[in-house]
Amino acid sequence: MNRRALLRSATALGAAGLATGVTAAPAAAAPAARTAPPPASGPRAPLRAHVVLFQGVEELDLAAPYEVLSASGHFTDRDVEVRYVALDGPRTITAAFGTRLRAEHRWAPEEADLLVVPGGGYARREDPGVWAEIRRGALPRALAAARRPGLTVAGLCTGVMLLSAAGVTRGRPCTTHHRAQPDLVEQGGVLKKARVVDDGDLVTAGGVTSGLDLALWLVRRELGVDAALGLESMLEYEARGTVWTAQALSDPS
Repeated sequence: MNRRALLRSATALGAAGLATGVTAAPAAAAPAARTAPPPASGPRAPLRAHVVLFQGVEELDLAAPYEVLSASGHFTDRDVEVRYVALDGPRTITAAFGTRLRAEHRWAPEEADLLVVPGGGYARREDPGVWAEIRRGALPRALAAARRPGLTVAGLCTGVMLLSAAGVTRGRPCTTHHRAQPDLVEQGGVLKKARVVDDGDLVTAGGVTSGLDLALWLVRRELGVDAALGLESMLEYEARGTVWTAQALSDPS
């Protein structure tokens, strides 16, 4: 069976090509149940994704999910809206390797369906980066306050450590960059050795390039297998690694 056929046959099990379904570990907060949407009587609401920017964020961490999610609109009838947001409102940030980006939109997680948290700068303790944001405390507090029914919070690489500082990963299946995994476990996360870990309203991914796999998985979950496969063809990239899921997910396609 080729990879694409395998991906389709895995839909009912809630796993990508080589994904392995397992039962969920005990969690501090039960993951939001995902069921097939009711038949649409009109146009579906847009899928709204906000990608969080902060000083010292990693370029590839932020760019991969932004591009994949933005391009997903070419492969679905559903509108997809993707924004860069910053906690302190519209402003320019300087990323880890000096790239300057403008977050044009205000912090408004109540207006999002997906809130994507990149990482950056965890290997150094000084400013800027994840450690600086944890010490400052404002972004972890805002991430903790953002949680609500209907919002999926997704973290990749050491952005997951911002979610850990917010208390979001405690008692929950999750993963992060391999160098931060001991810290994640020490802070109460239930580490899963997978490229992407889907625990319902919390989705996490490993090191830097896993942002591609995280975004492709979110597209597959929210928009369907055909949209994810179309993106893979356009990007000339095949999703890699295991996707761990807490439960079977319905295919919306």
